[in-house]
Parts: sequence; C-alpha cells; structure tokens
Amino acid sequence: MNQKLIFTNLVGEALDTLVADLGNPPVYVIADVNTNQCVMPVLMEQSQTVARAPKIIIKAGDMNKNLDNVQSVWKALHDAGATRGSVVVNVGGGVVTDLGGFAAATFKRGMRVINVPTTLLGAVDASVGGKTGINFNGYKNEIGTFTEPEASIISTGFFVTLPQQELLSGYAEMLKHALLENREELSRLLNYSVVYPIFNPDTLLPLIESTVQVKSRIVEADFREAGARKALNLGHTAGHAFESLALRRQSPVAHGFAVAQGLVVSLVLSHIKLGFPSDVLHTFAGYVRTNYNAFSFTCDDYPELLRYMAADKKNTEPGKVAFTLLADVGDVRIDQQLADDDIKSALDIYRDLMGI
Repeated sequence: MNQKLIFTNLVGEALDTLVADLGNPPVYVIADVNTNQCVMPVLMEQSQTVARAPKIIIKAGDMNKNLDNVQSVWKALHDAGATRGSVVVNVGGGVVTDLGGFAAATFKRGMRVINVPTTLLGAVDASVGGKTGINFNGYKNEIGTFTEPEASIISTGFFVTLPQQELLSGYAEMLKHALLENREELSRLLNYSVVYPIFNPDTLLPLIESTVQVKSRIVEADFREAGARKALNLGHTAGHAFESLALRRQSPVAHGFAVAQGLVVSLVLSHIKLGFPSDVLHTFAGYVRTNYNAFSFTCDDYPELLRYMAADKKNTEPGKVAFTLLADVGDVRIDQQLADDDIKSALDIYRDLMGI
C-alpha cells in the first residue's frame, strides 16, 4: 500500500511537512459545515497550509453524500483554477473523505489527496485503503473509485469534540478489525471503553494504530478487492442493508451503528454455517446490545432487506448474496453464498439477541 499513514497529534506540523515534500503545490481544503465550525479554526492555527488554502464547504450527513454535493465540489475546484497538480486536503469524517476523495479522483482525471480524519470512524475506516464513493439511487456507496490518497494523518486530537454516538460508530469498525485478527485483539477492545466520562483519547491512539495496521495489511495484499480484501466486508452486507432501509425511512443511522448490528448478523450466520463459537457470539452480541441501539425491524421488512443485500456491489453472481463470515476469530471465509432462508433465520436470531 503506497498510502502514508501518520499517527500523531501534531496534525498541523505533519500536514505542512507533507505538502512541502510534495513541492508546495496549490492546496484546496474540503470540509463539511460541522467540521468547518468545530475543527477548522484550530487547524488553521496549527497549519500554514490550511490557513492560506481556499475552503470548499459541503453539507454534512450521509444523506448528502450524493452527486449534487460532488458537483458542487467539482464546480468550486474548477472556478478556483485547480489542476491535476493541485492537492485536496479532506478535513472531516467519512462523508468528507469518501465524497472529497471521489471528487478529487475524478476531477481532471485525478488530483492528489491528503486525508485528515476528524472522527474515529474516518480515522480507522474511510480515510484508509483508497476507497472513495457516494450514495446513488437509494443505495450505499453505489458509485466510487479505488484511488489511494497520498497520506492520512490519524490523530485523536479532535475527538474531544465528538458526541458519544460518533465515538461508538468508529469503534464498531475497530471491533471488526479485531474479529479479523485474533482473540487477544478482540478481548483488548471489548475491555476498553469509548464511553464518556471514562474515555481517554490519549490511550486510544495506539489501539487505533494497531487496528488500522490490520486493515493496511489486507489492503496491501488485495487493493482492488479481488480476493483477500473482501475480509473487510465483514458485517457490511447486512449493515449496508440496514443503512439503506433507514435512508428510505428518512431516519438515517450512523454507519458504525449499522456495522455493529451487521457484525452480529454475520456472526450468527458464521455460527449457523461454519460453527463459529457460540460463546464469542453471545459475548459480542451482548456488547453490541449494551453499547449500540438495536436496529428495529420486523419480518415484514425482510423482503426489502434482502433486496438491498442482493443489490450490494460486492456480489458477483446475480440473485446471490455473498457474505464474509468467520469460522473463528481470525479465521476468515470470503464469498460465502447464502440462501434467503439462511439470511432470514439469522435476522430472526439477531432480533432475539437484540431483544426486539
């Protein structure tokens, strides 16, 4: 993987050094309205690059990760005279790095990008690995590219401004990485707290680095998701279906919360099909039930959820839903083709485990 990963709380210094190493090209900063208000004033004091760069401010929220917002970024870059030699600095969470990365990858056939994630989810997932994308026609991340950024500067320095929901959302992706790694890593995360007032951002940075390195190793082995990278889809087939249903209801759920629920569904399916240990399943489901809001649905919603799963862009055979499952923690099985009845059974068990 060519992307540089820099773990530091001296964000401004790291950013200025990166831009200088690139030859001090013109820089354009993309942020959403929330980041512009809460983070940008601090970052402008820390970084000469950010202080002097033109700012492109987009709407916040996953419902705005769409083509209209991309077009507004393209227009702003065009009007400001950006070229292929310019650099986009994405300052924000997953919506900013996904959308900003996609806009930069497609403007002038590709601009360089530096990500400065300001949320835990952005730090451990969206800003790392080179996936960019937007939602389209009611489907999550339906349009996008595989385009690595120059670098991501990963810090916990901005996390003190995050609401509890944002911290938990990002932590779900860390839990996913731990499930892909080993029981020791999983136990370490299940016994750490990102819940206020216990949460300490200084102690979180080494945990972030550990889990991001799990993702980095997988991405390096399979950048374009032809095989091994599909491991990172654990929890996402069901999770994206929950997100799509929530968007259709016009009551969006945080990506990490949907992933947490999707992980439970995946572990249930893993137990049914591959004998995943029931004690780990129940421990993990209990953690999710305690820390995350259950996604509420009934059996009447099953056909719609199955349609969303069948439309998932990671499926390779029409009419068949492919899941990433686990035979045990760290024992990954990709491309598990599952029948609708198996998925419905897993949804039934999920509802029982979550108490809905």
